[in-house]
Amino acid sequence: MGLKAFSFVHAADLHLGYSQYGLEVRRQDFDGAFKELVDKTIELKPDFMIIAGDLFHQPRPSNVTLEHAIKSFKRLRDAGIPVLTVDGSHDSAPNSITSTILYPLDSAGLIRHLPRHEGACWRKSGVCYVYGVPNYRTKHKTEEALPAFMQQNPPAPDPSLCNILVFHGAVDLAGVKPPYIEAELSPDLIPNGFGYYAAGHVHERFMSKFKDGMLAYSGCTETVSYTETNCRKGFYHVHVNEKGEFQPEVVELRSPRRFIVMEHEFSGMNALKITEQAAQLVRDADEEGAIVIPVLKGVLPAEASRTEIDLSHIRGAAEKALLVHPVMLLRETAVSDEVVRSIFESEFKDLKTKAFEYFLQIFSERYSREEAEKIAHIAINLIEPLTRKQEAKVMQTLEELQQ
Repeated sequence: MGLKAFSFVHAADLHLGYSQYGLEVRRQDFDGAFKELVDKTIELKPDFMIIAGDLFHQPRPSNVTLEHAIKSFKRLRDAGIPVLTVDGSHDSAPNSITSTILYPLDSAGLIRHLPRHEGACWRKSGVCYVYGVPNYRTKHKTEEALPAFMQQNPPAPDPSLCNILVFHGAVDLAGVKPPYIEAELSPDLIPNGFGYYAAGHVHERFMSKFKDGMLAYSGCTETVSYTETNCRKGFYHVHVNEKGEFQPEVVELRSPRRFIVMEHEFSGMNALKITEQAAQLVRDADEEGAIVIPVLKGVLPAEASRTEIDLSHIRGAAEKALLVHPVMLLRETAVSDEVVRSIFESEFKDLKTKAFEYFLQIFSERYSREEAEKIAHIAINLIEPLTRKQEAKVMQTLEELQQ
C-alpha cells in the first residue's frame, strides 16, 4: 500500500459540563482538560481529530459550557484541523424531537458529526475513509437499531485507503469492559474491513488486535467517577505510515485534578471509632486542591447504624483539599428474615419470647452465649418499666447489668 503518511488525534469521554459533586470548579476542570487537549492537538498538527462520543455530559449543556466548547472548536478550525464526532451515551439525543447539541455544532461548521451525514462518513482524498455510527445506549436497542442504520448507510471501507471506524460503546470482549458497564456491542455487529476502531465509553485506556485491525479506547480526559482514579487521563496521537500501519502514541494530560482514594476496613467498630479513624485518614491524606475520597467498608456490629457515623466531622478533617467526599459501603448486621417473620407472625402472648430470641441473636454477634442471654433478659425486663416511666425500676434493672 503506497499511502501518504498522516496522523490523527483520537479522544473520547470529555464529559464537558459535568459539575461533579455539585461544584462549579469541577465543571471548570472538565473545560480545562479539553483546553489542554486542544492546545496539545494544535501543537501536534494532526490531519484531523476524532472524538468518539460523550463530548458533553448532557445533550443540552449550559451556555457557559457551550461557549467554552465553541471557542475551542474555533481554534481547531482556524488551525485547519477537522473534528469528526459520533454521539455517546451522555450526549446522544434523548429523543428525535429535542435532538442533540452536536447537530447545531455540525451545522455551524465547527464539527463534522459523522452519523448525520450521507454515508455516515468523511474522506480525505487518497488518504483515509472514516465511518461513524450513533450510540443507542442499551444492548437491546443497539442490536435492533445499529443493523438498520448500517443498512441505510452501508460501511464502505476502501482497500486502497486507511479505514477508520468510530463508535461509542463497550464491545463484548474479555478485558474491554469494567464490571459496571453493560457490553452493548457484540463483535459480530461491528463491520469488518477497518484498520483502526476508534472507540469511546470505556474510561480506562485499552488497545488490542480486533478483526483485521486494532481496537482502541482512548479513555476519559478527567475523572468522572472516583473508581477511575488509577486511569491515566489523555488521548492517542495515531501515526499512520506509508504502509497503512497504525501506530498510536499516548499523550498524557497534566491538568486533571488529583483524587486521593483510601479504602479502609472498619468491620466490628462502633460509629464513634469509625468516625475518628476515618477523620484521621483524611487528615493524613490532606493535600492542596485534591479531592479526598475515604471509602468506608466492612460490617457494622449489630447495635450500630450507618446514620450514627458523623460524616460532617470526616468532611471537615481536611484543611487543604478541595473536597472530602466519604463513600459509605458499610453494611449493617441483618437479623435473619426467619426471626423477624416469626416475631410478627406470633401471638401477642409469645411476643416477649420472640423479642428475647431477637435480642439474643443481636447480642450473640459480640458476646458469649452466657453474656448474650443475660443482656437479652435485661433488655426484655426494661421494656415494661420504660413504657410506664418507672425510673426506679429502670435503674434497678440497669444496676443488675453491672453485676
